[in-house]
Amino acid sequence: MPEGHSVHRLARQFGDVFTGERLAVSSPQGRFAHGAALLDGGTLTGSAAHGKHLFLEFEHGLLLHVHLGLYGAWDFGGDAGFRGASSIGAPRKVGEREVYDDGTAAGSSGYEGPPAPVGAVRVRLASAHGWADLRGATTCETVTEAEAAAVLARLGPDPLRNLPGDRDSFAAGVLAKRTPLAALLMDQKVIAGVGNVYRAELLFRQGLDPWLPGKELSAEAAGRLWDDTVAMMSDGVRDGRIITTPARYWSGPGGGSLGGKSRGLPAPEESHFVYRRQGLDCRNCGTPVALTELGARKLYWCPSCQA
Repeated sequence: MPEGHSVHRLARQFGDVFTGERLAVSSPQGRFAHGAALLDGGTLTGSAAHGKHLFLEFEHGLLLHVHLGLYGAWDFGGDAGFRGASSIGAPRKVGEREVYDDGTAAGSSGYEGPPAPVGAVRVRLASAHGWADLRGATTCETVTEAEAAAVLARLGPDPLRNLPGDRDSFAAGVLAKRTPLAALLMDQKVIAGVGNVYRAELLFRQGLDPWLPGKELSAEAAGRLWDDTVAMMSDGVRDGRIITTPARYWSGPGGGSLGGKSRGLPAPEESHFVYRRQGLDCRNCGTPVALTELGARKLYWCPSCQA
């Protein structure tokens, strides 16, 4: 499932290429026809993310609310002035990623309008300069400002917003529960935007036992956990990938998952401390990385460093 940094990058991309544009909104698949009709012809006035939820704001107080879930993804394309990733969303089969191309899908000088829809396109947004297609999302709905506020009210603080009071709110939410830390970090009511990759890497970097009950964590440790989450997810927004290892663990730049364009980033197999490294030596102590399931999701940890 795309984690919070990807959704924030989506919000930024929509803001860059569509804000202020009058959009044709349709549902080629047909499942979102009524919602699309409510937005069709409206001007996009803003875009925002909170955790894994994307809100595209239209005039007249309506918003498009999208949660990508496990399989959702946006594809983009347009003319030479329409810049950005050509695809952002679901991990597919090779881990969470963004796709960049040589300009034939995004930034093409020969742009003649959106192509014919391919597959089950839930919603298409099209301006004079480009288009965006959504497939496979768990949630795709047109909502009012009040309905959007109700969604936000159910979510915990977002580290990528990091508003005043969010650090204390997160700490209080963790310290009030006997639930294991590994489960709390995946609870969107406690902290919004953290997924399986960030969960594993944060607990390792902080040397925390995944099964430690939240109320047994000190307030200071909870604060450090929040601060590291802010830093790690902010790096994800910058890089377009989850990279949790420092440069000393990299053998050299490996930008292949970003379309073959080297950006001075590590190869994917060097990007994490424990995630998907079960059975391999811990990069810190040499103990084999362990794997189990918690809450129907895979949990990776070092039994020595996180004892």
